[in-house]
Amino acid sequence: MKKLEFEKTIIVGIVNKDQNQNNSNEYLDELEFLTLTAGSVVDKRFIQKIDTPNPSTFIGSGKMNEILSYVRSNDINTIIFDDELSPAQERNISKILNIKVLDRTNLILDIFAQRAKTSYARTQVELAQCQYLLPRLKGMWTHLERQKGGIGMRGPGETEIETDRRIVRDKISLLKKKIKNIDKQMSIQRGNRGKLVRVALVGYTNVGKSTLMNTISKSKVFAENKLFATLDTTVRKVVVENLPFLLGDTVGFIRKLPTQLIESFKSTLDEVREADILLHMVDISHQNFIDHIESVNKILKDINSLNKPTIMVFNKIDIFKNEDFDETNLLDEYSEKNYTLEEWKQTWMAKIGDNVIFISATKKDNIDVFRNKVYSVVRKIHIKRFPYNNFLYPDIEYK
Repeated sequence: MKKLEFEKTIIVGIVNKDQNQNNSNEYLDELEFLTLTAGSVVDKRFIQKIDTPNPSTFIGSGKMNEILSYVRSNDINTIIFDDELSPAQERNISKILNIKVLDRTNLILDIFAQRAKTSYARTQVELAQCQYLLPRLKGMWTHLERQKGGIGMRGPGETEIETDRRIVRDKISLLKKKIKNIDKQMSIQRGNRGKLVRVALVGYTNVGKSTLMNTISKSKVFAENKLFATLDTTVRKVVVENLPFLLGDTVGFIRKLPTQLIESFKSTLDEVREADILLHMVDISHQNFIDHIESVNKILKDINSLNKPTIMVFNKIDIFKNEDFDETNLLDEYSEKNYTLEEWKQTWMAKIGDNVIFISATKKDNIDVFRNKVYSVVRKIHIKRFPYNNFLYPDIEYK
């Protein structure tokens, strides 16, 4: 399929009681990165302050007219909303603007469709897309006929134009059966790995999980500075000081991760559920890394994995920068944005104890400290599981 080149896109966010102007700007920064990852360029962003989204068009009529004027005068191909649109809102906006209308969920699904390489990943993504499209079938096909190719148009959206709800439901049923069969195969594969200690890399998307895995496992897992570079879980056997364990690199999490994807990627997330230890990676150079931690913890809670033994790995210390504090400005307050790396280490991070590490996966800063910490945590579980091997680790007591 031939992609549209330089597809011009605008993005839309809102400011309300749940997210202020700064939050909205940060969310749109992420949405712009998602759009770039999908293969498009953001031409302009629009933000509206609105307490309650318009049930008909999500945004108010005044802002919609402003966007319509911009679309007509700048040859815009696509508009993307940061929040999920209802089927009715999507149809109404499409009729007004006469361009392709996507929301955050649709965009993420499209990126997953691009990134899915294996048959299993493609099946998972297709199921999520069908579940998303099912309530949006009414009036969608004429809209799709107007815009061929480009972001948001991959997967079943192109091949199911003349289908109806019954056929799509049948397809969903078939995809679920296919995934169920693959689930059984993957469950057998996990069982065949034996009782080796399992460690799973988890974290927000683009925090460096694959880069770290390549560093410590000496493998060549695909890594790229784009969102969702990794979709398929990769498991490698790693040996540190003669102690073997399994290390799994999982799909990155993100705010507002579509529920369809969480359900479709159940087996991929099983690697997290069945892990003995989690390595929760965080990009400490990102200004909103605390929000990222909360987003990951929310998903971990949803899949009943929040209370597993966890090592917090703060990555990208080589590019961490704090904002300078202007003491001459009486209105400027010293806050988290001004914290140095050493000051961060003395905050709530210190309360976590020894299971906090600060590294640079690309520069390999503190990688030896990281290896030693992982080795220490893994061998405690290993000895409990294989007490007859205790002579290999005489310095460790086990209960």
